[in-house]
Amino acid sequence: MNNLEEMLKKGVEANTPDDIKKDRVFDYLNKNEFQFKLTRELVQKLNLKSWFENYKKEALVSTAGIRGPQNILYPHDTRFPINTVGITLATLAKALVLKEKYPNLELVKLAGSEVRYNSKIYLDLIARIQAKQGIKTLTPKNRETIPIWLASFLAFKLDLVGAEYITSSHGISVKNATKDLNNQGSQFLPDESMEFVNKMEEILNIVEKEGEYTISFAASDDSLIDESAMVRLNNGIDLYVEYLKTTVATKNTLDKIKNFDKKIIIDAVGGASYRTLSKILDKLEISKTFDWLNIEEDPFFHGIGKDIKNGSFYDWSLDITVTSKNEKGETYFPVINSLHYETKLKDYPIGTVSLITDPDHDRLSVVQIEDIKNAEDVKKIGVDYTILDENRILCIFSANQAFLMIVDYIKDELKQTGKFNDYERFMVKTTASSKSWDEWAKFNNIKVINTPVGFKEIANVVKKVEFQIENKVQDIVVEDIFNNKIHLGSSPRMIFGGEESGGMIIGSNDEIKSLNNRMALSMREKSATEAIIAASGLISTLDVPLYKHLENVYKNNNIIAKFDVRDDIAYYNESEPDINKLKIAKTEGEKLRTKNDIFYLALAIGLYENKITLNNIKEILSSTFETLDFSNLSGVYFVGDGTYFNFDDKFIEIRPSGTDAKTKAYAGGKNKEVLAQYSKLMGNYSGDLNETYLKYLTKEYVQQSKEISYSIYSKYANKDIDKREFKIPNYNF
Repeated sequence: MNNLEEMLKKGVEANTPDDIKKDRVFDYLNKNEFQFKLTRELVQKLNLKSWFENYKKEALVSTAGIRGPQNILYPHDTRFPINTVGITLATLAKALVLKEKYPNLELVKLAGSEVRYNSKIYLDLIARIQAKQGIKTLTPKNRETIPIWLASFLAFKLDLVGAEYITSSHGISVKNATKDLNNQGSQFLPDESMEFVNKMEEILNIVEKEGEYTISFAASDDSLIDESAMVRLNNGIDLYVEYLKTTVATKNTLDKIKNFDKKIIIDAVGGASYRTLSKILDKLEISKTFDWLNIEEDPFFHGIGKDIKNGSFYDWSLDITVTSKNEKGETYFPVINSLHYETKLKDYPIGTVSLITDPDHDRLSVVQIEDIKNAEDVKKIGVDYTILDENRILCIFSANQAFLMIVDYIKDELKQTGKFNDYERFMVKTTASSKSWDEWAKFNNIKVINTPVGFKEIANVVKKVEFQIENKVQDIVVEDIFNNKIHLGSSPRMIFGGEESGGMIIGSNDEIKSLNNRMALSMREKSATEAIIAASGLISTLDVPLYKHLENVYKNNNIIAKFDVRDDIAYYNESEPDINKLKIAKTEGEKLRTKNDIFYLALAIGLYENKITLNNIKEILSSTFETLDFSNLSGVYFVGDGTYFNFDDKFIEIRPSGTDAKTKAYAGGKNKEVLAQYSKLMGNYSGDLNETYLKYLTKEYVQQSKEISYSIYSKYANKDIDKREFKIPNYNF
């Protein structure tokens, strides 16, 4: 066992009370059929009502599943947000909602997971509860790992009623979550989550009223838990390869990758991506181009992102763009450092690219070895780097930079094949993503639809477009989160969907069909496999380093907003092993996060409701941040989960994390130093209301702004919503 992992586990063991160690609440390791009585006394003992209120709160705002820490050694520990009792309640509630929606019909779902602690236990519980409710659950043989995008793809392709996927993406090792996927393979929007959350509340109310509620579990080998279908389908890999050939895996791209005479590295952090991606690359006959790192499945993620801070275990997560300050006050990349590329890549030549993915294999990060003599040129372009040795640096491309190069490559591929002008093209992106994407799209006559943060938001827009295509609307219009009406013609195609946090998909030139003939323009979940194939095609064509190519993309597309900055402000230590201290710290941190959030949110809501003017906002911000210039502020918007400040030469977005006590501050424009100043000061602001602020808005209005924002978001999300009816087919796969 890794020494750091041993430190983590010792901390968990020492901070778990003996009564929790001894009492599993119910025997979730029992593989036979059994029942569990949830009693009034047990609800009180486990403090389930308090647990549920926090769960409900997360469901309202969560951007990517209802996430949280768990007790990695004792998963029944209900002091933590994720636990076997909570998973049981949520799964039962989802099953009951489905049965009410589709009475007396065959219901089939899929359940999958990546490598996180306790994932197989949770997956087993989910499948067994669903089976007892008469829902057939497809699972990989022996509950093996699959990527999130494959679960999403199969939910759509096989016309399932949905899927459950267990992951916490690139979050810290002790975190876990269930991502709920609907029959389209899309993550639940808040309205969908609240359907089953309300059902959970009903169950708890029954317990309170009647004293108990019996929950039944099928045996682990119940006939309604179907591994054989996934075996026959080769886990969906053959269907997915077929799909890839209609999108990113064109013959031209595959030929370039096959003929590339250098190695591209795939770093399969966590190991789970290797099982599926290696088979896909084999089927596409391009596997010889790639070398692999970290292919062993490991819930501790090979120690990547792990550290000792102030004498205690600390987890930086798996986000390679995270920065910190060392003892000398110098900025460094702690997650990159933990990859140990200075030794692992020491025999690879300058120019070698490593494509880094995360445990559920939906995000991609791109780095490249470069000559240290070019460090200043790299910096001028806005690309970060870290030093590998006396001769080499490692260029670290943000998703904003990498995906700009990738979508430009996709555009060139479409033009080379003469297909680009066959359709009106559009891009879907989150507001926090780079302004350079908007500029690139405008230069290339591609429409842009901006959404709130979260890939479910991107999927929601694509489905709205599909709905209008199927209804033969001649002038398809979609309203973005800025209330702009985007006209797309009669038969548009999505060229790209993406977000700055590392997730992307490529749209298909042809309509994608499910087995029961449902139509889609793209898949519903971000896929690092799509990103890896596109990135590899790009890399195989270049005769210059990526940083130089990025500079050329900027020049060739008249891009001014070349720089992006993101500040992540964490209000507590997520790695704290004592759950009681962790809860207190998180609660206090959430107060700070919320105070920062509503300071800005109330300005946007006030402007939206004509309570204040833009000049009032400029006066408020100028009095609050005396060193910042707001004279060319042109608009302030609530963008679904944050506040967006648009300037003539830049943007700033401040948003609270949907899953934690953190504030995220984004900035994009033409001067990196200026952007960093705005994002740092505004992101770290206390949220205190000064006299100028209170001259225009009352404290009561500020406090009400969050509630008002929910209704504004709901109106946006449900406008022109996809109303295609899902019909359960006769399954024959």
